[in-house]
Amino acid sequence: MQKVFVVGAAGKIGRSLARQLSERGHQTRALYRKPGQADELMALGATPVLGSLTELDVSQLARLMADSDVVVFSAGAGGKGGTEMTNAIDGRGLELSVASAQEAGIRRFLLVSAFPEAFRGKYVSDTFENYMAVKKLADVHLAETDMDWVILRPGTLLSDPGTGMVRAGLAIPNGEVTRDDVATALVEIIENPAVNRIIIELTKGDAPVGQAIQRLAQS
Repeated sequence: MQKVFVVGAAGKIGRSLARQLSERGHQTRALYRKPGQADELMALGATPVLGSLTELDVSQLARLMADSDVVVFSAGAGGKGGTEMTNAIDGRGLELSVASAQEAGIRRFLLVSAFPEAFRGKYVSDTFENYMAVKKLADVHLAETDMDWVILRPGTLLSDPGTGMVRAGLAIPNGEVTRDDVATALVEIIENPAVNRIIIELTKGDAPVGQAIQRLAQS
């Protein structure tokens, strides 16, 4: 049983993760910022923790994370609020969470990032270009720490029910993947500490999620 602290738990991946962690016997504390989100998180089996990445400081967030085994950062502005909100949540929010985990003595940190080739070859806005740049810098920030980190880069996210079948690798072609399957991959990573200090790209595929993640474990 793992004690998991989820940043961005009220998002679609975060909610699926909270449910799956509960189903597999893990304890989840779920950071949320809107009052109406607490009841849903409780119904999913998580313990809601009120707090905002734009208001907490390092020590405050560290106290909320205390006694966790692993932190999962799945927060994202989702394009809302423009460049500044992306910078605040996906950028500074990630840096805050990493610093807080370190202060709390938590070594294991999982980051949900973005597929590098997302929407390449198509017109994208300056806001999206900024989003991708911030995501890459967040990856760099985490990877340069001495933590036991994993960066998960899912392809284009779908809201369809999970299939349980994915393709996972260090570098794979761009594609789509359901949010449920992303959450399942996170659970498998949490349960397999040998998957460590690695960047994983994830799309739909023909391998069971657990098998696909296990192949990436360090011997």
